[in-house]
Amino acid sequence: MASTFIQLSLSFLLLLLTSPFLCATYANNHLQFSPKQQAEKFIRSLNLFPKDSINIATHDPSFVAPKIVEKSFSLTSLNHSVTSVEDLGHHAGYYSLPHSKAARLFYLFFESRNNRNDPVVMWLTGGPGCGSELALFYENGPFHIANNLSLVWNDYGWDMASNLLYVDQPVGTGFSYSTDESDFRHDEGGVSNDLYDFLQAFFKKHPQFAKNDFYITGESYAGHYIPAFATRVHQGNKAKEGIHINLKGFAIGNGLTNPEIQYKAYTDYALEMKLIDSSDYNRINLDIPQCEQAAKKCALSGTGGENDCVTASAYDICSDIFNQILSIAGGINYYDIRKECTGELCYDFSNIETFLNKKSVRDGLGVGDRKFISCSSDVYNAMQNDWMRNLEVGIPALLGDGIKVLVYAGEYDLICNWLGNSRWVQAMEWSGQKQYGAAPTVPFVVDGAEAGLLKSHGPLTFLKVHDAGHMVPMDQPKASLQMLGSWMQGKLTKSEAEDRVSP
Repeated sequence: MASTFIQLSLSFLLLLLTSPFLCATYANNHLQFSPKQQAEKFIRSLNLFPKDSINIATHDPSFVAPKIVEKSFSLTSLNHSVTSVEDLGHHAGYYSLPHSKAARLFYLFFESRNNRNDPVVMWLTGGPGCGSELALFYENGPFHIANNLSLVWNDYGWDMASNLLYVDQPVGTGFSYSTDESDFRHDEGGVSNDLYDFLQAFFKKHPQFAKNDFYITGESYAGHYIPAFATRVHQGNKAKEGIHINLKGFAIGNGLTNPEIQYKAYTDYALEMKLIDSSDYNRINLDIPQCEQAAKKCALSGTGGENDCVTASAYDICSDIFNQILSIAGGINYYDIRKECTGELCYDFSNIETFLNKKSVRDGLGVGDRKFISCSSDVYNAMQNDWMRNLEVGIPALLGDGIKVLVYAGEYDLICNWLGNSRWVQAMEWSGQKQYGAAPTVPFVVDGAEAGLLKSHGPLTFLKVHDAGHMVPMDQPKASLQMLGSWMQGKLTKSEAEDRVSP
């Protein structure tokens, strides 16, 4: 699954995706690739060709930390009809990180099209190293990019139910940058502290939203980011470190959260979906005990156990399981097994690079001459020691304090499949584990039809989404908007009439 998670990266599109591909195995040949080479392979599969491997500047004389520089913006290629820029409430800005040499996080904020008292929802794209704009323009943002590079409104953008905040993170991703390589993060502690510092500054800049409910969401490798960041926010609230952040819950879409359990589910999912046969299943399963042992060793090694988590250990041992499945399944799209990849190309998201690197767009966003790095292979590489960490361990304490947790997954995603996600949720030890295990599975209904299957108890909910791959908001936009709105309102498991969130 390690190899598998290089692609997981797009947490956004996978959040956007999340998938490590440290070593690739084809047939009986074990072809070893460096993490950076694997990241580059993953990026090409999305038809993305960033000019640089990371967003780094040579000089930034205006850097002053901590400081937010923000502007309202209007993208000229968007047809606003009768809506003014002020009415739209679209903001873009940079935050100069206090615990850095010269790092700046870029963010985009879209006020709710429904009501400014709606919750504030932060979206984190995966990778690690893919810009949040991938999700913004291809999944759940206010608008999509048309083939002619104009913008069209998304009737099912999550700003229909929330005030929506996207952040390019970790540093070096998207439009976020630094002038000093020491600012690039290597673990969830560094990432979470940066996000917490940013959120404090954001609510200070926008105090009218600080009272609103706050939710953290994301995809793919965000299955690591989200639990760590939620824990950091909750700890900050308890310690009264600054502005109280009204954290109510977090949602993980097709994420990588507990690698030990999720890697073990690969063969079961592949057999169930007829990607492999029973003889393949039995042969590949011989490697699972070694993967399981390596993952446990990584989990016990602490933040300094690099060799136990990467080199010739958990990351590459477990990734071999995923790669063996791919070598048998052929050219399938591991983000959506209903589809095939043509050569290396599995999706075409190239319009985002063309659009965001236009001078008029960069001027509108206030990023100057800064280039947009769609996915950074260097950021991916920097986070290698974090891949096989189990981030489920912090969730029980959050559930115990009433923080709501939604784990959802499209049924046709292989890389972060619904089966592995449902199993770590089921196995998680918390006060309601027994009741959750005994809870019935019920339909998730959209427009009178079953759109998924729900299992829930107390603050914990799991949702398997029908007819969707890794990027649920892209594949099932209406269902994903209803999911978000109903969940935040505490109505996700109620009847359809109570569930429905109309755009």
